[in-house]
Amino acid sequence: MPPPTLRVARPTNDIGRVARFYTEGLGFEVLAHFEDHEGFDGIILGRRDSPWHIEFTHQHGVTVANAPTAEYLLVLYLPEREAWDAAVARMQALGIAPCRSENPYWDRQGVTFEDPDGYRVVLQNAAWG
Repeated sequence: MPPPTLRVARPTNDIGRVARFYTEGLGFEVLAHFEDHEGFDGIILGRRDSPWHIEFTHQHGVTVANAPTAEYLLVLYLPEREAWDAAVARMQALGIAPCRSENPYWDRQGVTFEDPDGYRVVLQNAAWG
């Protein structure tokens, strides 16, 4: 059986800004996008060879709040130092400064960045497990 595909879906007020953060900064690909689908615009980002993706949507006429706490995290494990260094450099080249993680565990082998909606992404220089 093929593994299930995981989709994380989240609303945003600015699809363009959040898409730039995840594509230019983190190297995600645009897998699909849609406009005015029953009152929603959206973009699906990820990597074509991975069984996961992130969908960002904007409902017309609706404003959503930023992340409720600094502990809403997306953690990307990048065990190869060269790949990790490149990811950190891409984020900084976009003018996105690292922030201190709420949980100090993530600062030991990782760097945390905040996306335009206040959600945090940890680039962890370690292997999962």
